[in-house]
Amino acid sequence: MARLFALDHNFPEPIVEVLSEVQEGSGDADLVSVSDIDPRMADLDDWQIMLALHHHERPWDGLITTDSSILNQPPELAVLLQTKLTLIVAMAAGDDPIKATGLLFAYLGGICSRTDPDTSQVWKLRAASRAADRPWDDLKRAADHQHRNVEDLWQENRLGEKEFAADPLAEDD
Repeated sequence: MARLFALDHNFPEPIVEVLSEVQEGSGDADLVSVSDIDPRMADLDDWQIMLALHHHERPWDGLITTDSSILNQPPELAVLLQTKLTLIVAMAAGDDPIKATGLLFAYLGGICSRTDPDTSQVWKLRAASRAADRPWDDLKRAADHQHRNVEDLWQENRLGEKEFAADPLAEDD
């Protein structure tokens, strides 16, 4: 059975729709914008949205938001506990709706399989912004894995001058 989640206004609906079509094949989730549930929800506080979901005719599993400040709001947390909804928060993605949507769809299947309608839950979705790795470090790990010296592996696998100068897509004359 698909989980039913309300999406706050920060998720770009065209992207969510396209990704939902692909994701729906697994039957994980039905995602509905709060404004599509009821246009009046756009004017409610988050705790009121959760309470409205709890009283709604459809069996809502939870709310998905990019507003991490909700986690510091006692009224919101109290209503979350009372309603036993699941809250999914795309952390540090409030200014980047594409990042938030990517995070959501990266984790959504796992969240849906572990959501318990009898227990309130909070899922904090994060993506680390990291520096690039150096390819030499990866070659060293490959050498270590093969119990080899990295320099030997490098010499065996690097292209010679003639091979490096030849374009693999160039037409043979």
